[in-house]
Amino acid sequence: MTTVVDMWFDPRCPWAWITSRWLLEVERVRPVRVRFHVMSLSVLNEGRDLPEKYRLSMAKGWGPVRVAIAAELKYGNEVLRDLYTALGTRAHLEQRELDRDTLVQALTSLGLDPTLADAADSDGYDEDLRASHDRGMAPVGLDVGTPVIHTPGPDGRTIAFFGPVVTPQPKGEAAGRLWDGVLLVAGTEGFYEIKRTRDARPVFD
Repeated sequence: MTTVVDMWFDPRCPWAWITSRWLLEVERVRPVRVRFHVMSLSVLNEGRDLPEKYRLSMAKGWGPVRVAIAAELKYGNEVLRDLYTALGTRAHLEQRELDRDTLVQALTSLGLDPTLADAADSDGYDEDLRASHDRGMAPVGLDVGTPVIHTPGPDGRTIAFFGPVVTPQPKGEAAGRLWDGVLLVAGTEGFYEIKRTRDARPVFD
């Protein structure tokens, strides 16, 4: 039986990108199917006292998530799987800004309506964006970011957690073993955190 695993992403986050590629690798070695959803670091950080550089980054972050939500509303949830790949490839592998031109190119590459890029500069989709964001974040709290994963536990109840944050992406059976371990610890009653200082930048390979 295939288990549906839900992951919330912001397309500009490099750590979420690596986790998403790991989950797609897990699909190859474990009976899981990943379903992608949009969260927003810009929504998460609204009203917070941020350094100027980070504040400017959050301002740029509205466009891509609005476009992703607009595409989901027009085409259904499944479109996010390929759209996230198209956006993430351009943002993280090609190191491009997710500006209007890049958004149009990503949409066009998938045969999607390029005028959806107009959503980047509109607040018309923000209610749906916030609803998607809240569905992902409510079970884990607001002191974490992305990636967020929800998956059924052994008893059928949802296990929700932030992470894992890992680089480089585990592949093959190593990806499966990490999945097994994450489920084990996240599904333990009263378990909250394992952490160590991150001393490496994201590696995309």
